Amino acid sequence: MVANELLVGECKVVNAVKKEESRPRMTRQERRVFKTRNKLLSASSRLFADKGIDLTTIDDITERADLGKGTFYYHFNSKEEVITELISSVCEGLVSSIEKKTEGVTDLPELLDGIIVAHIEFFSNRWDDYVLYFQGRADLKLKEGYSGIEEPFLNYLAAIEKQLDSVIKYNLPKPLLSRIACAVAGFVSGYYSFSVIASTGEDVDRTLHSLRGALVASLCRFIKEALPSSEPK
Repeated sequence: MVANELLVGECKVVNAVKKEESRPRMTRQERRVFKTRNKLLSASSRLFADKGIDLTTIDDITERADLGKGTFYYHFNSKEEVITELISSVCEGLVSSIEKKTEGVTDLPELLDGIIVAHIEFFSNRWDDYVLYFQGRADLKLKEGYSGIEEPFLNYLAAIEKQLDSVIKYNLPKPLLSRIACAVAGFVSGYYSFSVIASTGEDVDRTLHSLRGALVASLCRFIKEALPSSEPK
């Protein structure tokens, strides 16, 4: 029995090593390109948080990254491309956080609480990402904004819609479900902004735990009032 267990364990190790070795490895040049690109993205993220998306220039980014302007254009065509890539990364990470936190949830208050907690946990110690997310959401409301940022936010809202639709149990029209998802995202964003200011550097969730409960109750009431009067499906 022991011998068999040892043999199984050795097989697992061998298979894991083979799987790791089968993955394509980056060349030295590819690693250098990857590192430089990330350096530009990191500098951009910090600047967007410090100065804002509009006021940040490509010169600012290359200066902060300590790289030449030609290097920037080797990796990106414009500042808008940088913004889109950063916002896409933030929204994809946020969607993943929401899906993990709400997996298997069938109760509306529990779902909403999970969505709130997912945002808090995701943005914890990620101030630059939150500022970018906040600015990106605001930009969607402008008549003329940055092209390319709509899709990441639409995917983010679609993830919230999917979670809500699985729990609300009504055949809601798509426009109504979208409005509810937008309201939930707006409520959570506003809650997080307020909690960050009020927490004075302490743990956001612990500082405003009672507000989180009030927010869930408010969202439940809002959603129930938005639902049609017909019987659930």
